[in-house]
Amino acid sequence: MTTPKIDIYTKFACPFCVRAKHLLKNKGASFNEYDITLGGPKRQEMLERAPGARTVPQIFIDDVYVGGSDELAALERAGKLDALLGD
Repeated sequence: MTTPKIDIYTKFACPFCVRAKHLLKNKGASFNEYDITLGGPKRQEMLERAPGARTVPQIFIDDVYVGGSDELAALERAGKLDALLGD
């Protein structure tokens, strides 16, 4: 299988971001991290990809919107994350 493209939008010192990244790293998944602490074009990009999203992290796997840290953890608990990660 091919490795999925994972994008995660984060902010500095965000514990939910740390938790989500830790889960992805434990799964052996590589990801693109975009720090939007100071706003900028990546923050606008996140808002366009996830309209209404105001919190971080915001996670996308192969351009499919996953949600935040809680949603990522729920996928793991349900046994559905591995399939999204190509395992």
